[in-house]
Amino acid sequence: MIWYVLGGLAAIVLCLIVLAIVSPRKFMRVVMRPMLAMAYRKRVVGVENLPAEGGCLLVSNHVSFIDGILILWMLPRNVRFVVDGGNFKGKILEWIAAAFDTIMMTASPKSIGRAIKGAREGLNNGDVIGVFAEGTITRNSQLQGFRPGLTKMIKGTDAPIVPVWLDGMWGSIFSFSEGKFFFKWPKKFRRKLTLYVGKPMPTDTPVDLVRSQVQDLGSQADIERRADLPNLASDVIRSWRENKSRLQVADSSGVEVRGREALIRALVLRRVLRREVLTGEDKFVGLLLPPSVGGVLANIALAFDRRVAANLNYTVSSEVINHCIADVGIKKVLTSEKFMSKVDLKVDAELVMLESIPSKVTKWDKLVSFVQAVCFPQWLLKRVLGLHRIDPDDILTVIFTSGSTGMPKGVLLSNANVSHNVEAIRRAVKLDHHDTILGVLPFFHSFGYSITLWGAQTLGPSGVYHFNPLDSRQVGKMAERYGVTVLLGTPTFLRGYLKRVEPKQFEKLDVVIVGAEKMPAELFDSFEKKFGVRPVEGYGATELSPLVSVNVPPSRSPARYQPDRVEGSVGRPMPGVSARVISPDTGEELPAGEDGMLLITGPNVMKGYANQAEKTAEAIHDGWYTTGDIAHVDDMGFLHITGRLSRFSKIGGEMVPHVRIEEALAGAMAEGEDDEEVRVCVTAVPCDKKGERIVVLHKETGKSIDALREHLKAEGLPNLFIPAADAFHVVPEIPMLGTGKLDLKAAKELAAKLESD
Repeated sequence: MIWYVLGGLAAIVLCLIVLAIVSPRKFMRVVMRPMLAMAYRKRVVGVENLPAEGGCLLVSNHVSFIDGILILWMLPRNVRFVVDGGNFKGKILEWIAAAFDTIMMTASPKSIGRAIKGAREGLNNGDVIGVFAEGTITRNSQLQGFRPGLTKMIKGTDAPIVPVWLDGMWGSIFSFSEGKFFFKWPKKFRRKLTLYVGKPMPTDTPVDLVRSQVQDLGSQADIERRADLPNLASDVIRSWRENKSRLQVADSSGVEVRGREALIRALVLRRVLRREVLTGEDKFVGLLLPPSVGGVLANIALAFDRRVAANLNYTVSSEVINHCIADVGIKKVLTSEKFMSKVDLKVDAELVMLESIPSKVTKWDKLVSFVQAVCFPQWLLKRVLGLHRIDPDDILTVIFTSGSTGMPKGVLLSNANVSHNVEAIRRAVKLDHHDTILGVLPFFHSFGYSITLWGAQTLGPSGVYHFNPLDSRQVGKMAERYGVTVLLGTPTFLRGYLKRVEPKQFEKLDVVIVGAEKMPAELFDSFEKKFGVRPVEGYGATELSPLVSVNVPPSRSPARYQPDRVEGSVGRPMPGVSARVISPDTGEELPAGEDGMLLITGPNVMKGYANQAEKTAEAIHDGWYTTGDIAHVDDMGFLHITGRLSRFSKIGGEMVPHVRIEEALAGAMAEGEDDEEVRVCVTAVPCDKKGERIVVLHKETGKSIDALREHLKAEGLPNLFIPAADAFHVVPEIPMLGTGKLDLKAAKELAAKLESD
């Protein structure tokens, strides 16, 4: 019997050898397909979009070393990839490349020319030619800029362009996850891979629009895969247990809590709230708490109990807060006596003081919570808390818009929304247990909630908190005391730190990310000169959980062949997020460099506005959120925000940008001054003759109105952009929101009043 078995094996080996000699391609498919099927599970979406015959150019994202092999396995037609010949050195690799008619290319001009010519001939001969247009494997899973070579390949052919997205390889040993290739343990067995094949595009489609279509497929992939995102409440348990003896949460009142203690306290608070305070009807629970240890534990205790946290904006009036409370049906608000004594608010809900909680805690509460936190396996604790029943689309929080242009709207953010943002920050900024985040943004601000709360508590860093971001001296003391490495804020906050914080206090500062308003060019240099760290800009919106894009901080950048930071931009969209710029008039997508209305899609797009279906429908169309911002995308995929549509005036048929006038005036008013405060706000009021009239609200300055207007002319602004001399009004303070943004609604109302007087 054994001779029969050995004879059979010998016959199989002989057949394979003959097959390898006669048809290397068939041999590779016979060998490769079973091996790949054992390692991966495949799924193809949109395979009908791949032309059944004739030439076409396949344009894909590039995440791993084996993307080409995987695409060959997943598609019914052979794909002749154009590849870097430097990666195919050695007899075996050369033989594999030859088996699939791979087109090799090196850095020499002659080799590039031959490769382009070979690809073009292949297209004309009916072949599928594949290119990884980024030219390199992504280092953080973001889609990078596309090289222009694909246009040369397709020139002179009538072959369509087919965008594809290979999803599921990030995190594999062949990707650059964890900052390295290969040398890491696989995290998943039989990864599920999905190849999305987009609709064919005309031969003459510009490169930037091809990139946009590939990115859209990536967003579709992330939206469909949102169930794979971490459950944040479960992730906190894992993180706090790993950091059990390390400082996890601290605040400027002197309270310090380590990981294990934080978990016990949150579990105790959950038990007491369930028994003594909250009923089954209390789905939405309000919080009036500053960034603090108490604020962190209260938010996470509510998440453990699967309630929806609604952090209320304590910088607005009682009327606005009560509007928010009524909007989502909040009956109880968690706060503290100490905090309420400092704010002048009358709240139409039952106030639950955290100071009253300790007297309600029993020994049994402490014992049960201790055993759960210390002794229960993580999987068991999650089941006891019911966290395994959380759906990714379940609402985690409601965050109210700033109300800068009207009454705030309640933005419903799901677990997947916020979890995606946390994961995006992990990839872009690479936060870990070596970091300490300084949380000065309030939790009613979406960036403060998503990143300084959940990001700090799930990604490994410590979070230290202070309630007033403008209190520069205390911010400096906190940064020095706890060795802060990461700071998130606004340019306005940075100006205060530049003036009042000592360099030694920011000695360990490594990452500074700013948003909410445009970063002045001179502030980059001034901050870096004093503190040795250069800030980067990001962009987001409450409705987008909030992060859309961010420049990768220089100290965290893994980039080698493509930039991941362009100053003046707000960075490339985060993994899974797609940006589209359209004409406000026609709705058509605009090419690179052209300003238009910015739309965003991805797993970060909100569930909707609370109890406002019509406004939700106005804001979201086919999964795309209309930001209201005017922007353009450059040819490398970086996003540039020009201004808000609401911050333009149509005068004499032309769109006049308020921000451009504002920046020019701010520069003139700041000459020779040392003041971090916002000095000027440009708004508009109705005008019978021209539709609108530009109005300037500004603080007292030593320069005359004529001098300011001459400065605008010297900056090259058209006459239409220059406000009339009687449109300048001195005000004691520029209207600001608690988040550091201009209060556009209050500014417009003030301008109307001053113009009518």
